[in-house]
Amino acid sequence: MEIRPPQLGDAESALALHLLVAPFLATTASALRRRLSTLRNEPGSAVFAALDGDQVVGWTSTGLIDGSDPLDGQLRLIVHPEHRGRGAGTALLELAHENLKAGGAVTSRVFADPESSGWASQWGYRETRRVHYASMAPADAPALPPVPEGMRLSPLNEVDPHRVWEADVIAQRTKPGDAKIAGRSYESWLEAIWESPAMVLDLSTALLDADGRVIAFTLGNGDHEKIWSQMTATLPEYRGQGLGRLVKCAALHRAAEAGVTGMYTANYDGNGPMIAVNEWLGYTRTATHAVLIAPL
Repeated sequence: MEIRPPQLGDAESALALHLLVAPFLATTASALRRRLSTLRNEPGSAVFAALDGDQVVGWTSTGLIDGSDPLDGQLRLIVHPEHRGRGAGTALLELAHENLKAGGAVTSRVFADPESSGWASQWGYRETRRVHYASMAPADAPALPPVPEGMRLSPLNEVDPHRVWEADVIAQRTKPGDAKIAGRSYESWLEAIWESPAMVLDLSTALLDADGRVIAFTLGNGDHEKIWSQMTATLPEYRGQGLGRLVKCAALHRAAEAGVTGMYTANYDGNGPMIAVNEWLGYTRTATHAVLIAPL
């Protein structure tokens, strides 16, 4: 078995692995090729693959949670069912830990099948909560709720990015979850979010007031085949008015018009308001993971 950074020629085999083990992550061929074409393994952010001949049988990716204090790291790890118990997972996990520590992370966070919690406990991982994955076809979205007077909907690519950053800073401080985001500079956010080729800003949506302030927004990444709805937020003083539901519904309508066939998302246990929004929209739960955290 070979452990190495993946190459563009591994894309087809890597996609087959993702679709088999984690279809709820909405991985597509175009997104995977784009990732491998621009891959630069750096401390804290890297991708590694385990190969048996030409077949990709294991995969891990790492990243730092920008703005967290102390600095948190996160990773994904999947192994082909027929190749588990042969050391691929261990080799990939330890390589991921080394990369996160080199990037300055003091903890590692991973979403994993609850059945793997015992195996992960060897490295000090402990479950903190559960996260639930859900998906739907954008074409099945309900009718768009009314837009409040004095407000307007807009695709994010037509909104001043500084306005979106201002709303996202507030949202990150108040969102549910274990990672606490202390702050994030506009320059860092612009590079990692707004300018990321993974983002589908034309199919993401914001609700603006008469002064152009972003009141609510939903942000997705992926392509025009599948989209991962990674962040939806409403400013605290406007919560409870159905505005998160409005922007998510508008984004679904835009996605359907663009030919997107699948919309995917995830919510933590306890995030009742957003779970209720997703159920109203038509999302169906497809999988549940344990959120595991370990010191590095």
